[in-house]
Amino acid sequence: MYAIVQVRGVVNTRREIKDTLKMLRLHHINHCVFVPGTPQYLGMIRKVKDYVAYGEVDEETVALLLTTRGKLAGDLALTDEYVRSNSTYQGITDFAKAVVVGEVKLSDLPGLKPVLRLHPPRKGYRTIKRTFQQGGALGYYGGEITSLLTRMR
Repeated sequence: MYAIVQVRGVVNTRREIKDTLKMLRLHHINHCVFVPGTPQYLGMIRKVKDYVAYGEVDEETVALLLTTRGKLAGDLALTDEYVRSNSTYQGITDFAKAVVVGEVKLSDLPGLKPVLRLHPPRKGYRTIKRTFQQGGALGYYGGEITSLLTRMR
């Protein structure tokens, strides 16, 4: 499972990149989505790699983001009680484990919004014009995406 965070805006960008970001449900800077590692999604990520930060996430990070930033319809916070009453899981951590493994999708929990609206990272981005390997904030993070997402919680 990959976490994708939009880092750069889309002013003066080619239409196909804007369309791909729209299909990934990334409409604003600092929005995050979780997608499976299928070849279709990997192709979409490869197309928008100069505008997003992405990497593989673990279940602790998914649980942390769902706890702090998960929203329901009506802008209500996601709680363990809601997960317990609307699914077969005992809480957010169990649901996050199932999401990372691939047993369920976020859309299987009724009312849960698929996009997480995050804060800008504490201490800021390094630079949004270079890749992560060059010392910037764009592109593939691998497992290091957890540090960025923790700073954005």
